[in-house]
Amino acid sequence: MADYTFYFDASRCTGCKTCELACKDYHDLSPEVAFRKVYEYEGGEFSQDANGCWTHNVWGYYTSVNCNHCDNPVCTQVCPTGAMHKDDMGFVSVDHDRCVGCKYCSMACPYNVPSFDQELGQMRKCDACANRVANGENPICVDACPLYALDFGPTSEMKAKYGDSEWLAPMPDPSLTNPTTIFKACPVSKNGGTDEGELVNPKEVM
Repeated sequence: MADYTFYFDASRCTGCKTCELACKDYHDLSPEVAFRKVYEYEGGEFSQDANGCWTHNVWGYYTSVNCNHCDNPVCTQVCPTGAMHKDDMGFVSVDHDRCVGCKYCSMACPYNVPSFDQELGQMRKCDACANRVANGENPICVDACPLYALDFGPTSEMKAKYGDSEWLAPMPDPSLTNPTTIFKACPVSKNGGTDEGELVNPKEVM
């Protein structure tokens, strides 16, 4: 089990993407590399009654996702050099002395987390701001969120505080990798595996 856990509350997230921007700024990431992504999931329809009046059941919500530092990370299993590994703090990290940029980790990850850095010629990904955590600080995305939709801490404390994670659409089946992030639904969240809605910003997150 991971030493630390992220928490995300969909009922607080407004999709402002401050977490994403703070991460890119802190890590000085190029445009094609993103450690945190905000998924926009929407559904519903408009209908017209016999009197010509329109009503709707339209809904939408956001899910902010970074590396889940899974208990069973498939990215580490397919890495041919051992560059993708669990570090001493329990975070899934990249050893840049070993990474050859083959992209197998990215292809295997159901969350599409590892990013290929063209300039570096290697894979890069969220390491939970391990340097900040080692100094007793939160990952930068957590401190940047203006609505407190994100939290982070020792796994035992996070589970005691928030309970078990919920499977939110459009996230993959958590049984694939046992992600450590605790996701909390909002009133309009849909259960994972549903086809009730659609991801409306695929080019931004995939």
